[in-house]
Parts: sequence; structure tokens; C-alpha cells
Amino acid sequence: MPFHRRQVLGFTIAAPFALGLQPALAANRAEVSREVLLMWHKLILELVRHTATYSPPVAARAFAYIGITAHEALATGNPALRSLAGQLTDLSPLPPRAAGQHDEPCVLHAALAAVVASLFANTGPTGQRAMTAMARKMGETASDGITGDAVARSVAAGQAVAQHILAWAATDGGAVIENMGFPMDYTPGTRPQDWVPTSLIRLQQAPLLPQWAQNRPFALPSADACDAPPHPAYDETPGSDFHAAALEVRDTFTALTDEQKLIARFWSDDPMLTSTPAGHWIDIVLQIADRDALPVEVISATLAKLGVAQADAFISCWSTKFKYNLLRPVTYIKRHIDPAWEPLLITPPHPEYTSGHSTQSGAAAAVLTFSLGENFAFDDATHVAEGFAPRSFPSFTAAAEEAAMSRLYGGIHYRFGNEAGLDQGRAVAAYAAALRTEA
Repeated sequence: MPFHRRQVLGFTIAAPFALGLQPALAANRAEVSREVLLMWHKLILELVRHTATYSPPVAARAFAYIGITAHEALATGNPALRSLAGQLTDLSPLPPRAAGQHDEPCVLHAALAAVVASLFANTGPTGQRAMTAMARKMGETASDGITGDAVARSVAAGQAVAQHILAWAATDGGAVIENMGFPMDYTPGTRPQDWVPTSLIRLQQAPLLPQWAQNRPFALPSADACDAPPHPAYDETPGSDFHAAALEVRDTFTALTDEQKLIARFWSDDPMLTSTPAGHWIDIVLQIADRDALPVEVISATLAKLGVAQADAFISCWSTKFKYNLLRPVTYIKRHIDPAWEPLLITPPHPEYTSGHSTQSGAAAAVLTFSLGENFAFDDATHVAEGFAPRSFPSFTAAAEEAAMSRLYGGIHYRFGNEAGLDQGRAVAAYAAALRTEA
């Protein structure tokens, strides 16, 4: 069910009242919590952009743990909220905190600061300075007007939440990324339909993170629980379904309009240049939170479910990708249709089926529709700083469908890979949407 502001007003002020604060000050503390949550997430989007190992699956994993941390930091002190412990795989109950002894913004800030510092420990000097500056600024904001003893207790409580989440995260299989995620001992397939490298970069002669599906899912029962059906049978014969799908990629590129080229680039969300596809949807939520002045508990629950849905979507998608190991359109087209053809976008270094963008966008749109409502219109200004005008959408579903089509426009996915990815992501999202965040 979607959240409504009137349903969460009680959540927002419950914890401050436990400290004996007056209503006006209680509301102020809720606004401080909201600022802490939003400012940390805005920094995280930049850290993803500037941290070398943060490919799309790795970024989605981080967003999930950060979103869960924020929700748990609030839930440990708010009886109106329900912990995700016992709902997410292997997440045990978090350390309880005594009623009336902690300040919510200080707990939230301490938890986020510790988790972000750990997850982005390998970021460069610029990112390290940014984290230090944010920790100092938000620490001052959170503790303003709060007694030293209350701050100390609250920071300790927040750090306890962080350590609990980090210990859990360390056991999921995705905590260590070696060689930028490209294995040095990968053995390529030998069938004519098997994926082959599409880049001349030496590092990318192996696919990205072929073992990612072995990671522990969050809400998904198993990596293959939402596996996509088989793609059209591989066939090199003109007129076959597979040949027609590849021909559509080539012909679509030939007839691209300026608007379609813009859509392809708007949703490209390349790692190291942007906050990745998962970050794009996180950014959308932050923009909506600002526009609609969503309460902190709504934002944290939405980000937690979104992070879980996207992280599980990448695990599910990667399971499918390496099950079928399908070659990319550029490979097939060069071999069987047009040897000189090149796509609009750079082809990502992993198998085609299913589309990662489509799977995670389908998951994101489904869980956001569940959380915020059907036909939820919004403007997406994610790439304004890169010169793109905001794009308007009547619903999250419409945005996801455009994101999926962008991969056909870009020449890097067959239509069937996009459509199956959307369905796969929607199936994955059902598990994240079922998580209960209210007591």
C-alpha cells in the first residue's frame, strides 16, 4: 500500500517525545533527521560516481545496505516502525535501545556515517575529504541543542546499528571486488551464440562479475527465483525470429530520431560518469522527497525497499545472464548483417540476456508504485548538471519502459532482452514490496 502523509505524522514525532521534548522541538528534530538522511544520500550518489569499483551491481548492493541502515536506525527507537530483521535473509535482530535515552538525528547520522565510510573505504582522496566534511557538518547539525551525554549515547547507538549491518554485509559474497570485477581466469563459451568481448580494453576481455549471482539475496528467496524464460532460439538464418530481432536493432539505429538519441543517452547512466542506473532511481526518490516534503520515515522506508529491489534485481539478472550467456547485438550484426555496424552507445562488458537496465528499472518502478502510488507523476532532473533537460513521466512504469527502450535505441540490447528484463524486475520487486516497515 502507498504511504500517506497523515499515516506517518505519528511516526515522525514519536521518538522526540520520548526524550520529553515539546511538540515544536519534536517536529524540529524530525526535520533534522530528514536533512541528515537526504544529505548523506546526495553525497552517496557522488561517491558512487567517483569510486572505481562501483559498477552497477556493486552500487545497487551499497544502496541497499545504506537504505536498510537508515531504516533500522530509526526503527530501533520508534515503536511505530518495524525492523527488517527476520524479513531479510540472515539479518538478525539489531541491538535494542532504551526508551527516552537517544536523539533520533544523532543516531541516524552516526549509523549512516559509519556505514558509508566502510562501504566507500576505497574511494579516492576527493571522496575521503567529502565524507569527512559531511560527517563533520551533519554531526554538528544533528547535535545542535542536544546535551553532550545524549549525543554520546545516541552516537554509540547509531554506531552499533552500523556495525550490525556491516557484519551482516560482510558475509553476502559481494564485499570484496577484485580486479575491478573482471576475473583473470574466465573461460569463454564456445557456442556460436555465446557472449564474446566487445571491447578492446584488456581488462574487459572477461565479463563483469560473472559470480555475482552467487551473492546472498536480500528479500529474494534465491538468485533464480525470478529467472526469465528462454530467449528466442539462436538462429543465423535470415527471416528467423532471432535474426529479425538483431535486424530490428540495426534498423532502429539507422532511423533514430534526435529524441530517441537523447533518451538513449539520458538513461545510459555509465559507471564512473554517473551514479549508475540504480543511483538514477535513488536520485528520483530524493527529488520527489524534496518536492513533496515527504517525512523522514517515508523516505527511509522507500529507499530501503528500493535498494533491496534493485540489489536483488541485479542478482537475479546476473543469474539469467550467465545461464544463457547470449552474445550482444553488435557481435551478431557484425557477423551476419553488417560488418561495419557500430551502436550508438558503448556495449557493456557482459552477456545480453536479460537487460540489466530493464531488470533494475522494472524492479524500481514496481516497488515505487507500491510505496508511493499508481500514476505518480514526476519530473526527472537527474542529469540536469550534464546538460539534459528534466524529463516528465506520468508514472514510474512509464519511466521504466522508457529506460528499457533506451537500450534498444542505444543498439546494445535486443527488444526481447529489454521486455523480459522488465518482467523479471517486476517479479523481483514483489518480494521487496512485501517487506513490512510499519509495526
